[in-house]
Amino acid sequence: MSTATTLEVEVSNVSKQFNNHGKTVVALEGIDLTVRRGEFLALVGASGCGKTTLLRIIAGLELEYEGEVELDGKTIRGPGVDKGVVFQDHRLLPWLTIEENVGFGLFRHEETDRKHLVQHYIGLVGLRGFEKAYPAQLSGGMAQRAAIARALVNKPKVLVLDEPLGALDAMTRIHMQNEIEKIWRREKVTMIMVTHDVEEAVYLSDTVVLMSSRPGRVKKIIPINLARPRDRENSAFQALRKEILTEFQLQVKAQFSYEI
Repeated sequence: MSTATTLEVEVSNVSKQFNNHGKTVVALEGIDLTVRRGEFLALVGASGCGKTTLLRIIAGLELEYEGEVELDGKTIRGPGVDKGVVFQDHRLLPWLTIEENVGFGLFRHEETDRKHLVQHYIGLVGLRGFEKAYPAQLSGGMAQRAAIARALVNKPKVLVLDEPLGALDAMTRIHMQNEIEKIWRREKVTMIMVTHDVEEAVYLSDTVVLMSSRPGRVKKIIPINLARPRDRENSAFQALRKEILTEFQLQVKAQFSYEI
């Protein structure tokens, strides 16, 4: 595999099978994918196409698969601070304050450094003033911001996001999309996000990867060559959205017809 400095993540011929009550289910088949350093990449596809499985493999949370996945030229062999993860639900520890949640993984740092990092990332996600609050006292969007701060505080090379905005209402979701883009710009961290929202994928990403229905394969890679900040009403934006949505709808229709 290439270890060029422009590469961050390289997925080579990755396949994954599950055993479902004695029946073999192929979740992923022959996935090849390169994610450049500092890129924002979105994975889009029908439910069950293996998007989250692929994300878990990249994060080092899933280790039983065929093929190889490298981060900066080194094989990923498990989770680590070089890979931050944000899930659909925030997964904050309810008995800890926001500052305690954000700093939970910084036990190896000196206290002064830990406090500085926690304050920096709480400020980065716009939660200054809520350091002593508990998760239950925050809105869904605020709790997800805290989860993003917790994932970033160790300064990972890659941040993987699994439908991080899926549980939010429409207006909060749009606001959080803007916040995620700001964070990506400031931190210059490579981001790989799973989403079912095609408009969200076009708005945020440099590259959209459309995955086929099970078994999941890379069906199409679509570069999003639009200037930032992006205008959702722009004709080029709408054309890309329509292109991906048409492919996505045809895929879902084919999957549904097959399952019927």
